[in-house]
Amino acid sequence: MDKSFHYLIMINQALFQKKVLNKLLKTELTPGQPKVLDYLRLHDGSMQKDIARGCQIDPATLTGILERMEEKGLVERRTKAGNRRSSYVYLTESGIEQGELVAKTFLEAEEEISSGIDQKEMEKLLDLLYQIYRNMTELED
Repeated sequence: MDKSFHYLIMINQALFQKKVLNKLLKTELTPGQPKVLDYLRLHDGSMQKDIARGCQIDPATLTGILERMEEKGLVERRTKAGNRRSSYVYLTESGIEQGELVAKTFLEAEEEISSGIDQKEMEKLLDLLYQIYRNMTELED
C-alpha cells in the first residue's frame, strides 16, 4: 500500500464514507446528504452558500442534493422577512430525526475506526488534521 499523504487521506475518506453509507443503507440517503444533515443539525436555517462552504460541496452540486432532500421531506427552503433574494434551508421533523441518526452513525463509525488509538494520539491527530484544514482554506482565500 502507498503510504503517501495524499493517498492515505483519499483512501481513508472513501472508506469512511462507504462505512457510513453502509450503516445508513435503510435510510436511502445518498452521498452528500449525511454531511448536509449533520451540518444543518448544528446550523439549522442556513443559507445555501454557507452549507456549501461548510460541507465543502460545489454550490451547483448542493442544489441537486437539496432538491432530492426536499423531495424526501428532509428539508425545506424558506425566505426570511425582508430578504426574498436568499433562501434559508431548514430541517423538517423527518430531517431532524435523520440528522440525529446520522450523528449517531458518525460517532459509532469514529469509535470503530479509532480502536487501538489512545486518547492523546487521537487528540494529536485531530489537531494535525485541523491545522491541515486551516492551511488549505487559507490558501483558497
